[in-house]
Amino acid sequence: MKATIPLKALKGRASYLGDRSIGHQDPGATSSYLMLRALSDSLAAVPQRATTTST
Repeated sequence: MKATIPLKALKGRASYLGDRSIGHQDPGATSSYLMLRALSDSLAAVPQRATTTST
């Protein structure tokens, strides 16, 4: 997400800005990060079931 700051936007709405997009964090990368982080946090909060094997 932060690696997009020095890049020039070539796709999406930010591409209309051309060189003015350089130095700004990409909103698509930011929203993707936030969604994946929320999913990860939600899954981490789910208690793990102990697995048992029957013989």
